[in-house]
This record gives sequence, C-alpha cells and structure tokens, in this order.
Amino acid sequence: MVTRIGIDAGGSLVKVAYEENRQMHTKTFSSQEIDQLVQWLQFLSPHATLYVTGGKSGYVKSIVQQQSYQVDEFKAVTEGTRFLLKQENRLVDESFILVSIGTGTSIFSVTSESLERVLGTGIGGGTLMGLGQLLTGERDFRTIVEMVAKGDHRKSDLLVRDIYAPNEPPLFGNLTAANFGKVPNPESDKDSSEDHMASLMKMIGETILLLASQVAITKQVKPIVFTGSTLNGNGPLKKVLSEFRDRLPYEPIFLDKGSHVGAFGALLV
Repeated sequence: MVTRIGIDAGGSLVKVAYEENRQMHTKTFSSQEIDQLVQWLQFLSPHATLYVTGGKSGYVKSIVQQQSYQVDEFKAVTEGTRFLLKQENRLVDESFILVSIGTGTSIFSVTSESLERVLGTGIGGGTLMGLGQLLTGERDFRTIVEMVAKGDHRKSDLLVRDIYAPNEPPLFGNLTAANFGKVPNPESDKDSSEDHMASLMKMIGETILLLASQVAITKQVKPIVFTGSTLNGNGPLKKVLSEFRDRLPYEPIFLDKGSHVGAFGALLV
C-alpha cells in the first residue's frame, strides 16, 4: 500500500516518486498533464499523503484531493541527490557540487552539514527545447536529442584552431571560440539542422560546465553531480559535461534516476 508520494512539479515536467512493496518507483507527467496526474494519484492511492516541491507545487497542492504538504525545493533536490548517491554507493558523506538541469539550471555547494545555492542560469532544458524548435521546428525532446547525435558541431561552431589556421593556436584548438560562429557556413552548400542542434547542445553544456567548474574550484571540491530531466537519455549532453576532465579539475557524476531527485527528496524529507 502506498502511503507517501513525493512530487516535483517543475516548469516542464512533473516527476513522481513513491515506495510500494519495498521498492521505489518513479513516474513522469508533462506540466500540461496536471489533470491526468490528479486522476492517476487518486487511482494509485486515494489516501496517501503527498509531499510536493518545485515551482508549480502550490498549484498542484491546490487541486489534489489527498492531504498534501509543500517541501522546500532546494532541500528536496539536495536530499534526493544524497539518497540516490547512497543507493548507488557513490560519494557517501562527501562534499560535492550539485548541478540541477531542469528548465533552467541551479548550482549548489553541498557538504555533510550545509547546503548553499551558489548561482543559477536560465540556460537549461528550456533553452534546448525553445531554440531547438526555432531552429528545426521540432518539439519532441527525443527527436531533438537524436538530431544532436547525428550532427557535427564543428560545422556550425567557430573553433580556436579555425581562427589561428594555418598556424598552431596558442590554446587547445578544439575549444569553442564562438558558438554558431560559422553560421551560415560558406564552406557548405546547405546548413544542416543536425549540425546546428549539435552546436546548441555544445553551447548549453559548455556554459553549464563553465559555471559549475568555477564553483567547484572556489569551493575546492572535485565531484560535480549532474541531475535533472534534461539529462534523460541525453548522451550528447553528458558527453559535453564530461569531456573537459583533462583541462579542468573535476569529476562528473551522473545518477541513474537523477531526473527524479526532487521527487525523492520531497518523499524523504
């Protein structure tokens, strides 16, 4: 019997976590599917207590029929991350930087005794979907990620080596000098939507990593835990967030259920 349900109601998605038969389960709804969420909650367990967090938590709390409580979003994300780290035998009782990539991105410094939201950026999953639709007309997240995987950002981005060619660059040549700096590409007969999408993903990943790594350097910790629904099935973004380990002092960590850290945290707080 399900007695407690954690809900993370974000700007784009509503994530749910609950325990049944001693096993943790997760479910996801679009933020446009609130009515379906309410019906499903009634079907799952009409007498369960709901613990709701996230930007739309107040609205969800106002329309559900079960008893419900609001949970601080930052605390929920942090506690959910700690829970999943322990579940995966990672970083127990160690300080780390937490990067939550949802519609936008928040960056936290976490120790065994404290939590500090250091900074955030409007660049995140909302950027991917919004600019992705403007560039390609596509609205489906999976299709956009597939397009990124097929593209080559080097055909859209201006790299350091492009600026200094034919001479050797004074910096690492593969670094991005200007996102979309080759658009339109005079060397190409036709600009590729896939290449543009690869450039967009590169821009999002590099921006987030630049901010997160500076926080890690300031706080003198190496582990950076990346969470959030934008990482779901998003190999290209994970690759960008991992590919600077030879140039920046950090250790990237991705959680299997990292998209639901807020829901887990709300359930457990």
